[in-house]
Amino acid sequence: MTVIILTNCPAGLRGFLTRWLLEISPGVFLGAPSARVRDILWDEVRTYSGQGRALLAYQTNTEQGFTFRTHDHAWHPTDHEGLTLIHRPNPTRSSETDGNPTPQARKGWSKAAKYRRYGR
Repeated sequence: MTVIILTNCPAGLRGFLTRWLLEISPGVFLGAPSARVRDILWDEVRTYSGQGRALLAYQTNTEQGFTFRTHDHAWHPTDHEGLTLIHRPNPTRSSETDGNPTPQARKGWSKAAKYRRYGR
């Protein structure tokens, strides 16, 4: 079983994929092509996705029973002791530290934050 998920991709690419896979929801394609056809389809998706993102998941003979590939995603697959996990970058952590090793105090809605904001 193969699943391809497209986000913000050209309509022509979606039309191309409907030749080989069934579009069960907008941008979600499902089918059971051979490994060779799956790799060719993935190459086409990567070539013609433009500004969009793509995800390919397919069945394999591993501990998890599947594997996946991503294209232009912020989340990346990472191998962790034989299991493929998704590494999600933490954008709040980098914006809080602003290059400093110790994070800055957050501006919140506590009484102390209000006193600090209004200088009382």
